Amino acid sequence: MMISSLIDIAPLSWKALGTTILCGVLVGFERQLRGKPVGIRTSALIVMGTYLFIAISTHAANEASDPSRIIGQVVTGIGFLGAGVMMAREGTVVGVTSAATIWVLAAIGVCIALLDELIAIKLSALVVGILYGVDLLEAYSTKLTRGVHAKLHQWRKNGK
Repeated sequence: MMISSLIDIAPLSWKALGTTILCGVLVGFERQLRGKPVGIRTSALIVMGTYLFIAISTHAANEASDPSRIIGQVVTGIGFLGAGVMMAREGTVVGVTSAATIWVLAAIGVCIALLDELIAIKLSALVVGILYGVDLLEAYSTKLTRGVHAKLHQWRKNGK
């Protein structure tokens, strides 16, 4: 009985926390392998933090409070975090994909808290598919590397 009370984290769930880590690692691994600013640690912490805020607010909710307000605040806060990874470089804004990744990681955390862990895992795999798949398409077709993407392609080629 004593040991079970030490590992009990109700109303939170170890399964859900494990899923937050798994989802963050799935997406973060792809980002980290490519040297992007939102790697494994950051991704896992974004998903976990979002899950914690939503799960705790849902548990603490009563007739007078509305957990959707917490979701709204998380979305706003994550927007600021995402804005921090974007920057202008030689007249081009870079880091937009990393900012969008941060946003979708938060949405995955909400999914874990309110919907289902398996759905969150599937969404994480879909995110990795998009991130990796578009790179494959860009490597295959030069038509996808025009404008801003041409500058990024040139920077990657030059090793900047």
